[in-house]
Amino acid sequence: MSHPVSEGGQSGPRFIGSFRISARVGKVAYRLDFPDELSEIHNTFHVSQLRKCVANDSTVIPLDDMQVDERLNYVERPIVILDRKTKALRNKLVNLVKVQWQHWKVFECTWEPEDEMREHYPDLFAAANFEDEV
Repeated sequence: MSHPVSEGGQSGPRFIGSFRISARVGKVAYRLDFPDELSEIHNTFHVSQLRKCVANDSTVIPLDDMQVDERLNYVERPIVILDRKTKALRNKLVNLVKVQWQHWKVFECTWEPEDEMREHYPDLFAAANFEDEV
């Protein structure tokens, strides 16, 4: 069994599934058995996009909870901003926010550029109360 990789939000690859391998396609690709809900998604993946499934219910995203965009990419949503920091680069300072993503555990939070997060998810900052910080 394997998980196909699906791009999520701002933060890189995530896994969904676990799906049974139905056929080997050439030397480096596999066809997976998808349920009817995923029938519009191409079911053949290069081996680099698959991971061995270690049965653990906490790592599997329920299909009814999954959102797919118009390009059939898996969409992760941020749910809360946990922290803020400023990172010094060579010629400028970059404000970062620590984001808790939907379906991710707290230890899997990511640091994202604050300006991009404000642009795409302005509602998160009302709850974070960072407006009054310098």
